[in-house]
Amino acid sequence: MAMACSFLKTDEASPAALTDLCLTHVSQNLDWFCVKRPDGSLCFREAVLFPQELADQLLAKMATEGLLNDSTAGVFRNCQYLRLRRACIRTARISAEAFQRALCPHRLLELDAARVNADLTIPDILQGLATNKYCQESLQRLVLTGLTMSSLEEPIRHRFSSLQGLRSLSLANVDFYDSGLVDVCSLSRLESLDLSNTSVTNLSPLLGLKERLRSLTLHQLKRLEMSTAQLLGVIGQLDGLQHLDISDDKQFTSDVARQLLGQPGILPALVSLDVSGRKQVTDAAVRAFVEERPGMTFVGLLATDAGFSDFLSGEGNLKVTGEANETQICEALRRYSEREGFVREALFHLFSLTHVMEKPRPDILKLVVLGMKNHPATLNVQLAASACVFNLTKQDLAAGMPVRLLSTVTQLLLEAMRMFPNHQQLQKNCLLSLCSDRILQEVPFNRFEAAKLVMQWLCNHEDQNMQRMAVAIISILAAKLSTEQTAQLGAELFIVKQLLHIVRQKATQGMVDATLKFTLSALWNLTDESPTTCRHFIENQGLDLFIKVLESFPNESSIQQKVLGLLNNIAEVGELHGELMVQGFLDHISTLLHSPEVEVSYFAAGILAHLTSRGEEAWTLSPDLRSSLLEQLHAVIMKWPPPECEMVAYRSFNPFFPLLECFHTPGVQLWAAWAMQHVCSKNASRYCSMLLEEGGLQQLELVHTHPQTHRDVKLLAESILESLQRHRARTGQPAHTHTSRRPPPPQ
Repeated sequence: MAMACSFLKTDEASPAALTDLCLTHVSQNLDWFCVKRPDGSLCFREAVLFPQELADQLLAKMATEGLLNDSTAGVFRNCQYLRLRRACIRTARISAEAFQRALCPHRLLELDAARVNADLTIPDILQGLATNKYCQESLQRLVLTGLTMSSLEEPIRHRFSSLQGLRSLSLANVDFYDSGLVDVCSLSRLESLDLSNTSVTNLSPLLGLKERLRSLTLHQLKRLEMSTAQLLGVIGQLDGLQHLDISDDKQFTSDVARQLLGQPGILPALVSLDVSGRKQVTDAAVRAFVEERPGMTFVGLLATDAGFSDFLSGEGNLKVTGEANETQICEALRRYSEREGFVREALFHLFSLTHVMEKPRPDILKLVVLGMKNHPATLNVQLAASACVFNLTKQDLAAGMPVRLLSTVTQLLLEAMRMFPNHQQLQKNCLLSLCSDRILQEVPFNRFEAAKLVMQWLCNHEDQNMQRMAVAIISILAAKLSTEQTAQLGAELFIVKQLLHIVRQKATQGMVDATLKFTLSALWNLTDESPTTCRHFIENQGLDLFIKVLESFPNESSIQQKVLGLLNNIAEVGELHGELMVQGFLDHISTLLHSPEVEVSYFAAGILAHLTSRGEEAWTLSPDLRSSLLEQLHAVIMKWPPPECEMVAYRSFNPFFPLLECFHTPGVQLWAAWAMQHVCSKNASRYCSMLLEEGGLQQLELVHTHPQTHRDVKLLAESILESLQRHRARTGQPAHTHTSRRPPPPQ
């Protein structure tokens, strides 16, 4: 539970602690801070003395983030500068040799090796610890949950009994047998023992610990061969026992809990009893047991028939796990985070409560996250957890959740999608949660991976409601990716084909809906500054399809805007100009150039500006048509009223600069200047800064002073230069000696 407690204590609403940020930076950049030894292991370039607590934290950070391996563990070989006391290597991938050389020389007080990879066995750990005589006396806590013992044929040369200082030992989920228990029970200082889900058949050796054992965990002892009377005969002699866990989520036939609760005077020092999963447990019996022991602070009653009385509500000093109310369910998620069956059970009951929650509950979401983290490969846990996540973050609830917590849960949802690609309900739960403005717009997570996962889902399913959600997510994610990522995503031919397939379906049905709009936005974003994606679009009859869309929806300006926005991206690719030099296509564009909607006319003008910018020699149709289109282009632009809001977003002005150099075609220059002036006037802080960084000041000064510049172009250039001057006066940004047009957010 150490890691669980650490996560639950983290305050996601506050900035990350400086110590944590520094340790993360060091652990993720060890190659930079270190040199390699001849055996491939790392050591720090400089001998830096770490405070002991920080050395422990660095090791734990490397382990939990999957960065601890045979190479990186080498930094801990130097016991003089990195002194470990409480070593956590949970889930690490490390060999027996690396473990012995890096960790065993330290004077350890605690070692948590839960669920390390199978290459490191319990005998390996005992052998390694035996090399340090100090550890045999100093080691007080040892967690070996989920590890493997050596094969039965191999004799174990080093035994637990050599660790004479041991006070706490966890062997949960280990193939641990009776002979090993005899060895363990010879430890003279042992106070806490966890034998959950082991292969022990007889607990009689525990009587050797009856004077000092304080905590005994016997969850799900699957091979126990003792009768209830024999079991209670042993447990009843452990008079000093304060914590007893006999919970079980598999075997419902035993009446051990009922008999224990009904036995007067047994375990008088008990303060904590867990009988979760046991049958024949009643509120009356539990109450009588607790009242006989006034010091009791906890009772585990999840998946029993008890816990529904006011006395056992869990609201007071007596903590209770159960399913009767929110308090009991949350306590169950907190205490049982590593018990797959109980996590599933608690999440199932939590789901029904989250339906009616009206206020953000980050405290509950953290508990759900904990279950997801600990059981990534368990379908039922992920299924229930993802459903709870949706209920806890839907609509306005996400706005009240800390960004760091949402970032963590979003990454876990993506991992679940990756782990179970063919489970439709799980994928649906995850998509429902992802389809949140707060998450998609503000929360940091791997958007590139998310877009790929959602696209893969889209290609395998035809559910109309989910299809709408998936393309909405993709259209927003694509707008948030870098140019390189967008190009990489769009370069996947299956993605373009699938999106065009959806557009074709909608065009055939003559249906304008959210799915069509989001799909067009997604294609618009994916073709942005990606010649490969643009080529895929053309090669898969995208141009013919988009002409059909324009013909199918002649009065839908929102559709026209998205279609023309994408075709602008195609027109930016010089090698594809020949594909657009089609009389019928240009007739459509010419018509839309005169649209009363500025947003439509603007993008039609952009297509014509790009196609005519390369000169007469590149124009393959009638020269008279080119001259006519250029005249219309100039005249239409001069009639545009200033839009009330920002029509389009840019990531760079680079594609506009070649258009500004077209002094022989002032209409082309005019469109580029109008576009730049538009965004600089609507969002000066962003676009004036961008323009200065990309050398736009020099470009515009050249246009402004060039003798061939048309008066209309010169006026626009002058307006932009004035905006730049005001921005520089306000910010002090110097003038420096990638354009990507983005559609506005989908409506």
